[in-house]
Amino acid sequence: MKAMFIHQNFPGQYAHLAPALAQRQGVQVWAVGEKPGFSAPGVQYISYGAPKGAGENTHRYLRSLEASTRRGQHMANKLVQMRDQGLKPDIIVCHPGWGEGMFLKDVFPKARTLFYWEFYYNSVGQDLGFDPAQPVGLDDAARVRVLNATQLISLQAADWGVSPTRWQWSRYPAWARRRISCLHEGVDTERCAPAADAVFRTPGGREFRRGDEVISYVARNLEPYRGFPSFMRALPRLQRERPGLHTVIVGGNDISYGKKPEGAENWKAKMLAELGGELDLSRIHFTGRVAHDALHDLFRVTRAHVYLSYPFVLSWSMLEAMACGALVVGSETPPVMEVVQHGRNGLLVPFFEPEKLAQTVLKVLANPDRHAGLAAQGRADIIARYDLRTHCLPRQLDMVERLAAGGEPDPEPETA
Repeated sequence: MKAMFIHQNFPGQYAHLAPALAQRQGVQVWAVGEKPGFSAPGVQYISYGAPKGAGENTHRYLRSLEASTRRGQHMANKLVQMRDQGLKPDIIVCHPGWGEGMFLKDVFPKARTLFYWEFYYNSVGQDLGFDPAQPVGLDDAARVRVLNATQLISLQAADWGVSPTRWQWSRYPAWARRRISCLHEGVDTERCAPAADAVFRTPGGREFRRGDEVISYVARNLEPYRGFPSFMRALPRLQRERPGLHTVIVGGNDISYGKKPEGAENWKAKMLAELGGELDLSRIHFTGRVAHDALHDLFRVTRAHVYLSYPFVLSWSMLEAMACGALVVGSETPPVMEVVQHGRNGLLVPFFEPEKLAQTVLKVLANPDRHAGLAAQGRADIIARYDLRTHCLPRQLDMVERLAAGGEPDPEPETA
């Protein structure tokens, strides 16, 4: 079998699947991504380089589609070169979110395709309009409808697809869901595991160990989509009532989702301007982004890991925190509620109520032993539902091999 993996930021969701498939007898694996530098045994990696983006005068609804079309064309031209040199994959596994999947069938019409469907945009019931302070107008609804154009073109070219959570799967149109399985990429619960001797070191040299009074917040970037303002607004009360509490905040200051704040350089600056006089900044540790292993150490020592999210894509960090034995205090939003069940394997709070968030975290800090069972159950549930080696990876490998051979998985049931 000849398999090709395509991801704008490879390896992305294929960090385990591509190398595992490459180790199977008789399998050849190529991987294609924008940036150079990836290396894994058995995987032949090719960089396609950054394409030209959308034009400045393009209608704003169409900028994403134009950028995706240019990337798709750029990718197709690269694949034509590879095809002309003799490459003919049996299956192409692709994240089509940036346009790479648009023209794959035009280059390799006989190859089977397995696409990763991460998020289908809608103007109601999801991220758009979730914040009552940002009502949705016709302009927003129309822009979001057109935003799905890249996916709709790619859906037509896909033989099958996967979505990582049931809720994300449910966002796709009914006609598309019939050819999409719900299958998470998996959590390495051997690597993400509790460790009594773990130490987390901040860039400033402060060390935290298991038993220290420390809470954590992690996001790729500090922004409203991941509840950063709500979290920050809970800190004044937490600091007042727990004078020994330290807070570790991991994340960059760019924008992954949504918009920049008005009147401030970034959301960190905006929240510090709003709350500056109420906070003891010597007990708040902004680390920026940290290495993956360091992040796991933070999860091993934290008393409570706060994870808030709009109804949007579920972060790997929340699942890894639970696998490391952290007690997650999450938001009452999908797909968080698909994983965290209040009072069973974690705790849930309303997204926009920092007072309730503070009350909940204070209860955890006051009675850590009473809540230890929730954290233990959280890890057990991650192992049972999302373990990489015993659950997710075997299903992924089976799906790839079945599709490459001309078959397909059973459809996902509408009710689970």
